[in-house]
Amino acid sequence: MRTAVVILNWNTREYLRRFLPPLIGSLEGLDAEVVVADNASDDGSRELLAEAFPGVRTIAFDRNYGFTGGYNRATGLLLGDDGGMAANHAGGRSGAPEFIVLINSDVMVEPGWLQPLVRHLETHAECGVCGPKLLSLRREADDFRKSDMFEYAGAAGGCIDRYGYPFCHGRVLGRTERDEGQYDRVQRVFWVSGACLAVRSETWRRLGGLDARFFAHMEEIDFCWRAQLAGWSVEVVPESRVWHLGGGTLPQSSPFKLKLNHRNSLLMLDNNLAATVGTREARKIMRGRRIMDCCAGAAYLLSGRFASLRALREAYREYRRLSAEASGAGAASSAGKVADVAGMYPFSIIVKALLHGKGIFEYLRNYENNH
Repeated sequence: MRTAVVILNWNTREYLRRFLPPLIGSLEGLDAEVVVADNASDDGSRELLAEAFPGVRTIAFDRNYGFTGGYNRATGLLLGDDGGMAANHAGGRSGAPEFIVLINSDVMVEPGWLQPLVRHLETHAECGVCGPKLLSLRREADDFRKSDMFEYAGAAGGCIDRYGYPFCHGRVLGRTERDEGQYDRVQRVFWVSGACLAVRSETWRRLGGLDARFFAHMEEIDFCWRAQLAGWSVEVVPESRVWHLGGGTLPQSSPFKLKLNHRNSLLMLDNNLAATVGTREARKIMRGRRIMDCCAGAAYLLSGRFASLRALREAYREYRRLSAEASGAGAASSAGKVADVAGMYPFSIIVKALLHGKGIFEYLRNYENNH
């Protein structure tokens, strides 16, 4: 097996039933295999896999290890680096894969989506991580419809602003663009979405997988940042495209999701910022980030969003506790030299989006072309 396409499932039986058959069919004739790792689902997912997909290799965990822990354990088993972790796994072929693709259970694929990603990794030794264009999948009654709008989670490749807030080519804050071919070239980016992410096994091993402290959300951005600091590029390969439903596990309005995003963004900055811009500049940026989060907290309070305010406070409490377990990207540069990372913008995307409104995408494309 040269490529392992790994789905991490937690209580998404319906999505497995709907989206697993076309995924399996898209790999026909390729040296690739689907692996489903289950985070102790109790919705009948395991029974469905055993009855309807007996040929699919399955890995059954004893509890929910989150996105980070689940993928780290699953890839550990596939790569032979599991360290004796207890898990049940069945079916499939033996042998460690050369490439790993992480893909969500709520992603719809079409034939030919995988080949451009694998081919790009094969022919570009400097690229450690790549991903497809991510388009929006719409739910209509009992069916799903592909759209030509970019999807929130990753669109056409991710960027990051000065204060650690992520955005994408094709998505800024809650606004998304229609895919009209404006991002149809291979491009270095800061991150690609964990909804569909292809990575070299060598890169995964060297970086130690995902940072387990994150549990879920923004862990792929941290991973891509660490990959760049380790010397690999992260690239979007628009010849490959998939459709993502999004919000399959946690809706956008979830206070728990808000807490994870705030907390993990701070952990990500802890891991990588000083090694990227130098210790002195990193301290300045972190002061600015705290001010912006205080402004967000004030907005939650004034608008009566008390659950969001509590989530922000909990995020900072957990961040302070977890930062003691830091696994950073390496020694910080005291010289203040900016590391060679792509897709990191020196301004606040929130301020720019407020200033430019619907013209934010054109502004960003012009900025990128001129810099």
